[in-house]
Amino acid sequence: MSFITAKDGAKIFYKDWGQGRPVVLSHGWPLNADAWDEQLHFLASQGFRAIAHDRRGHGRSDQTWEGHHMDGYADDLAALVEQLQLQQAVHVGHSTGGGEVVRYLGRHGTGKAAGAVLVGAVPPLMLKTESNPEGLPLEAFDSIRQGVSRDRSQFYKDLTTPFFGGKASAGQVEQFWLMSMQVGLKAALDCIKAFSETDFRPDLQRLDVPTLFIHGDADQIVPIGAAALNAHKLVPDSQLKVYAGGDHALAVTHRDRFHADLLEFLKGL
Repeated sequence: MSFITAKDGAKIFYKDWGQGRPVVLSHGWPLNADAWDEQLHFLASQGFRAIAHDRRGHGRSDQTWEGHHMDGYADDLAALVEQLQLQQAVHVGHSTGGGEVVRYLGRHGTGKAAGAVLVGAVPPLMLKTESNPEGLPLEAFDSIRQGVSRDRSQFYKDLTTPFFGGKASAGQVEQFWLMSMQVGLKAALDCIKAFSETDFRPDLQRLDVPTLFIHGDADQIVPIGAAALNAHKLVPDSQLKVYAGGDHALAVTHRDRFHADLLEFLKGL
């Protein structure tokens, strides 16, 4: 298996398929790089170098005690870019992975990036605050923490219903559960705080590369009103594609349309 080494010594697993312009895919919580397999195969078949990593604490990456916050995730992504010597990479992030991409570009700059695609992504801020009244209340995230702490196996199975909008096959439910059960409990709990409470508004305002937001208007995990509709306004000249009736798992439930939109964006750079 292939690993890069994060700045604190943690080993981060990654897949690296194909040749051409690099496209780096960051997965959502509580999954891992395997969630991107269909996109990795599609992109590599279309002449791109497709790369996806397991976030620390997830999948095959080290289960560290520290580093489970957006700055840490961004630094791990920066280490991946640096150690694989990637230039003009396009970063694709789903859900929490979208936050990871935005924080990476805001924290480390866009000098090695050619664009960003944010799919059902958590920015600008999921938590309801005085300055973000459209967000979700803290109690919603406390409920997630409680479910993961008490019976994470059943919680992850139940999560597939809103995640896929009730459209998942039995096999997709099992795959989701299998990936989710590979997350260390500390990483899973810390990541809930990271994806819900991180304010990405300053990062979004620093983006100066072509950016595409893709979001379903029936997303039950990251509601579009507090996410893409607001984030899109903060990124100059960004594009927004809304999938009518789309859920949170667009790369699965709307795979063909998502692939077409992704390929169109990549070819337009």
